Amino acid sequence: MAEVRLVDIEKRYGGFLAVPKQSLTIHEGEFLVLLGPSGCGKTTTMRMIAGLEDITAGDILIAGARVNDKPPKDRDIAMVFQNYGLYPHMTVRQNIDYPLKLRGMNLADRKARVLETAAKVELDALLDRRPSELSGGQRQRVALARAIVRTPSIFLLDEPLSNLDAKLRVTMRAELKHLHHELGVTTVYVTHDQMEAMTLASRVAVMRDGRIVQLDTPKKIYAEPADLFVAGFIGSPSMNLIDGHISGGLFRADGVELPVDLADRDGVVLGIRPEELDITHDTGAAISGKLYALELTGESTLVTLRNGPSSVCARGHADFEAEIDSPCHLKPRTGARIHLFDRETGERLG
Repeated sequence: MAEVRLVDIEKRYGGFLAVPKQSLTIHEGEFLVLLGPSGCGKTTTMRMIAGLEDITAGDILIAGARVNDKPPKDRDIAMVFQNYGLYPHMTVRQNIDYPLKLRGMNLADRKARVLETAAKVELDALLDRRPSELSGGQRQRVALARAIVRTPSIFLLDEPLSNLDAKLRVTMRAELKHLHHELGVTTVYVTHDQMEAMTLASRVAVMRDGRIVQLDTPKKIYAEPADLFVAGFIGSPSMNLIDGHISGGLFRADGVELPVDLADRDGVVLGIRPEELDITHDTGAAISGKLYALELTGESTLVTLRNGPSSVCARGHADFEAEIDSPCHLKPRTGARIHLFDRETGERLG
């Protein structure tokens, strides 16, 4: 295990600033997720930690030692790529063994370590197959086994589950979570999937345009998004964001009147999550409009209503039924979190 510190790092490609100057400390043994949309700089940041990208400015310290000029092989890291990166001409056993062979470990110790590692990711029965004979999930487990076999100080995982189907992603998330608990190795994980971030991370660094816009625990980021970008990016379905203004102690928009504790002002966006809203028959409810869509998800029904230019989604009971275009009314649940943002800056208010 090792602490990783990025001190005022910056990355430029010619005149293009990919990662503006910023600092980040990844604590020893934590599982940090770099989360954001494509092109936000998360993979570039990981590749700088790995030594696969030179940094334009700043310092990278691993276990207190400056590694700016060290090649990847001397940083005691193991990286798992989106496309697995397996050697097609080697068996599973040979793929897992290869890092140990490069380090000059004797054959008997290598065999024991390969068997032990294969058992951790349930590959015991597949050791003599080649990658072409494996499913996507099995290949991903081989890539993980090859990474953990030499017990590095740091794991770097670059969207390792994005090529898997939905069911297998859930299974592999659980395996990754268990492996991290078992091994305790400092892990940096890159993804654009907020569900992976929420379920795996000790802390999440939400990135936009090369910058970290919020760094905190998944629970804190979900409950208290720093700005409109984070509010809209985290959550499935995403947070309802309604454009309006505050007057007389009420947030007002088409079909919406909610009491808020802020002074009168224009240019306000109200945020409330679908699970914080209940469907009601009260025609004087805080949010009213016409039913726009019903989506059965199995355990619940997502109810979307339209009021003017805004759509508002609520999570209702699985057996909820109503006619499209019929009147629909929503009210915040007791204790619901209501978020207010400045429309111009995107920053959280209050």
